[in-house]
Amino acid sequence: MPEVRIVAEPRTEFGKGAARRVRRAGRVPDVLYGHGTETRHVTLPGHELLLALKTPNVLIQVEGLAGRSQLTLPKAVQRDPIRGHIEHVDLILVRRGEKVTVEVPIQVTGEVEPGGLLDQQMVRLAVEAEATQIPQGIAVNVAGMEIGAAVHAGELDLPSGVTLAAEPEALVLHVLAAPTAEQIEAELGEVPAAEEEATVPESVPGAEAATPDEPAG
Repeated sequence: MPEVRIVAEPRTEFGKGAARRVRRAGRVPDVLYGHGTETRHVTLPGHELLLALKTPNVLIQVEGLAGRSQLTLPKAVQRDPIRGHIEHVDLILVRRGEKVTVEVPIQVTGEVEPGGLLDQQMVRLAVEAEATQIPQGIAVNVAGMEIGAAVHAGELDLPSGVTLAAEPEALVLHVLAAPTAEQIEAELGEVPAAEEEATVPESVPGAEAATPDEPAG
């Protein structure tokens, strides 16, 4: 698991206005907590943090703190729903050799048998591993899998020292029968019953609809 060193600055102002000023300055508000310590509020450089968070479960060595640097693991990341910018990050303190529960990506390789359609139900898997030995992902090879075949969490091949934290029976992926061209055409060609039953009212020769301004008769 890669480690990234980032220098933090203490945060002394709080509230929405203060947070906006921090972000305008190119930094991100963060909190550090864990191991029974008092929660600390800091800011980290936005660009460096953005690059670091591209790696799942990256270890961040936070420096610039009073006392000594702290090894942390991102616990929660808040992003702007429109622009995608990082707005806030929770960092949990970890120790080397300490076991943590995290979610790692499931990396699927290979192609299922012709006529099959892969349906992946789970994209991340909960595992327990040492903080400095978190795998980048869990590989699943689906090459040649037949229609009806399935893979459950308990059947995955985990790296040494990593244990499953999810339910063993949880469905990771399975192979369905791919729809035929005829089935797709039939679905696209179907007309809703409501449309089929709808008819155009017949007009009566010589009759005109009455309006509020022109009473019939």
